[in-house]
Amino acid sequence: MVLPRQPPRRPGRALWRLCKIIVVLALLVAGAFLHFVGELPREGPDAGVKTDALVVLTGGTARVGMGLELLAEGRASRMFISGVNPATSKSALAGIAGHADLLDCCVDLGFEAADTIGNALETAQWVEDYGIQSLGVVTGAYHMPRALLELSEALRGRVALVPYPVFPDSVKLDRWWAWPGTASLLFSEFGKYAVALIRARLGDLASRLVAEFD
Repeated sequence: MVLPRQPPRRPGRALWRLCKIIVVLALLVAGAFLHFVGELPREGPDAGVKTDALVVLTGGTARVGMGLELLAEGRASRMFISGVNPATSKSALAGIAGHADLLDCCVDLGFEAADTIGNALETAQWVEDYGIQSLGVVTGAYHMPRALLELSEALRGRVALVPYPVFPDSVKLDRWWAWPGTASLLFSEFGKYAVALIRARLGDLASRLVAEFD
């Protein structure tokens, strides 16, 4: 018996399916990115909010200046600056941001961190040393989601985190799409945040599995 010949598969059909998958993935990424940008903080907490301490994640002189202003306002009693260049001293920071008296009495410098993960680990050790229960986080608004995520992971959720976003003049959050530099920065930060979130979720899953079979 002669079997009927199957019609040849058209390669265009597989290509069309691949194109649809790519389009769907692109739309999902675009939607997630727009959500990320929409959720970025546009203002800080109310003036009456206080925490045990502050942490400044280095990456701009405005961050240190804001941290010192918050300390001067009595928003916290102590501050940690994470990721400081080893060649930088308190006197050098005072020359840039002022408040030499606060730097001398109430500020500690961390020199070990080279990235946001390092900031979180370095801060977690400092928090443990001082027995801190609530922490104000000073960093760029665009960097705040990832900073809070990494700090929450390092601190195991045991410390209340309050964001104090800094708004650099070079980052135009209100009309980010009209500024190529800002758009590029935000998309890069979105990618880093997505990677950090996936890593955190996988770590949580692994911990549950270990606990279940322990």
